[in-house]
Amino acid sequence: MIRSWLLALFLVAASELPGQSKKTNRTDRDQAEYYAAAYGRHYGVPIALVRAIIEQESNWRVCVVSSKGAKGLMQLMPETARRLGVRDSCNAEQNISGGVRYLAWLMRLFHSDLRLVAAGYYAGEDIVARRGLSYRNPDVVAYVSRIRATYVRFTRIDKDFKQTNWKRDMR
Repeated sequence: MIRSWLLALFLVAASELPGQSKKTNRTDRDQAEYYAAAYGRHYGVPIALVRAIIEQESNWRVCVVSSKGAKGLMQLMPETARRLGVRDSCNAEQNISGGVRYLAWLMRLFHSDLRLVAAGYYAGEDIVARRGLSYRNPDVVAYVSRIRATYVRFTRIDKDFKQTNWKRDMR
């Protein structure tokens, strides 16, 4: 009886290992929140934007892999991860550091227009740089709208009512 109780306890504990469960482990989420804030501040990227991207891309799951091969919290494509020096996309710190550096680069490229930053993050900077707001792909427009809504929610939660650069909707 004691053996079966210990086995049951072990199985429950093992089912909650990071990366094993579909739910986000609270410790993983806390760690990701810490890195999002730290790297956001370091690179001058709004923390609410970093958090919105992570929520949209991975829902705070550390080692999720998309059908297109993007990995980790910020869903970095392998080529982008290599370009940013991210060796292990499943490592929360490396993934967020690389993703935030990419966002900072996009912010410089698009003169802090967060609509274009979000669109570039989703679709790639080349097409957005060429076509700007005339790029009306419905998936990209929907993605930017979701990022904006989440950004606003996080901004309100954080009581951070700084002026944003969401000049107008992409519609």
